[in-house]
Amino acid sequence: MREPNAFLFDEPLSNLDAKLRGQMRTEIARLQKRFGTTTVYVTHDQTEAMTLGDRVVVLRKGVAQQIASPKELYNRPTNLFVAGFIGSPSMNMLPAQLEGDQLKMPFATITVPQATVQAAGNAKRLIAGIRAEYFEDANYVGDKAEHGQSFEATVDVTEWLGSELFAYVPYEVEQGDAGLSSLTEELEQLPSSASIVAELNAASPISAGDTATLWVDARRIMLFDAETGDNLTREVPLPDDAAPAPVAAEQPRTQTV
Repeated sequence: MREPNAFLFDEPLSNLDAKLRGQMRTEIARLQKRFGTTTVYVTHDQTEAMTLGDRVVVLRKGVAQQIASPKELYNRPTNLFVAGFIGSPSMNMLPAQLEGDQLKMPFATITVPQATVQAAGNAKRLIAGIRAEYFEDANYVGDKAEHGQSFEATVDVTEWLGSELFAYVPYEVEQGDAGLSSLTEELEQLPSSASIVAELNAASPISAGDTATLWVDARRIMLFDAETGDNLTREVPLPDDAAPAPVAAEQPRTQTV
């Protein structure tokens, strides 16, 4: 095998079944580590991007939306498109109004931290973004309870996957409320009848049809400008923020597009 300066991959695993795709993804990662060759990898599969890429370029209609590490894309997306594209299940996106520190959403009104209030500024129309894992059955929250808020919700569907339980909570939005028609088409979100997806403790007894007490981590709620799509809370400190690690010497990278 020749020894090029870079490898270029264009969706190499797209025609494989799910099991083989996972095996080949691991093998490619091992080969990249073994050869230490810079690799540019093009994919529509976010799992491939997140697991193989040291630095990921998210494109929308040919325009780079954000270039960052997988962790940065997940925790600090630059806009609604990146937030909705990265993560499975997709981030919950809901129309919201902020009055003081009270964030009004279709399922509940939540008290948010002052840092979030300040980041929102004077934006008139907001979209709240909450990932599924930042919800929980209120009975399983433990020491985190003080950092969020509980609310009552009717669960219409549950999915138990062994290590986790997904609960779906429907809510109604008027067509056009979110101002995201183009994003809706691309990401298949915010239909006229939508659901919140909450990832709960697998031991939770909550089942379809129950009126349950759920909890949401208020520190993790992102706010986006509904007009521009920009993440207004991108610079708000996260609970698990730590001091930056020492800068290491430059290493060969896998750049995923």
